[in-house]
Amino acid sequence: MQRYHDTEWGAPLHDDRRLFELLILEGAQAGLSWSTILKKRDAYRKAFDGFDPAIVAGYGKAKIRSLLANSGIVRNRLKIESTISNAAAFIEVSREFGSFDAYIWRFVGGEPVVNRRRSMKEVPPRTAISDALSLDLRQRGFRFAGSTICYAFMQATGMVNDHVAGCFRHGDLARVRRRRSPILLP
Repeated sequence: MQRYHDTEWGAPLHDDRRLFELLILEGAQAGLSWSTILKKRDAYRKAFDGFDPAIVAGYGKAKIRSLLANSGIVRNRLKIESTISNAAAFIEVSREFGSFDAYIWRFVGGEPVVNRRRSMKEVPPRTAISDALSLDLRQRGFRFAGSTICYAFMQATGMVNDHVAGCFRHGDLARVRRRRSPILLP
């Protein structure tokens, strides 16, 4: 958890495949701890073909059965099936906007929202922006994309800087500006 916090959480992310990975992992985390999901992350990457949306969108019943038998991931049928349908929706959004990165970052005007919270107790579980993102994702066919999941996704991908003001990462990330280098999907 410390390494994830110090090197990854809250850093602005513009890589479509990694955005897809975090969107799926945040949905898988629903009802569980994030540390559980981090421990299973490598197994998820292997089970879901490196989070390649084009491959995941094509999974059929045999692959679903295989995933339900995989003890390395959360074996929840709804979460597994939502990963497959979310991959198809992800591809459609990427085609419409040129990349998922271009789509998702427009919710924060292309720049991270830098909060100045003094403690984690001040961090809300959702915001008006995560509400809007959740609504739009769900209208586009995404599942496991409620506002709380969306806010966690926004924090993880650096759309929101919720490191507390005294954390060394807060200042480091507050200076980061948009660096765009998305992976475009076919």
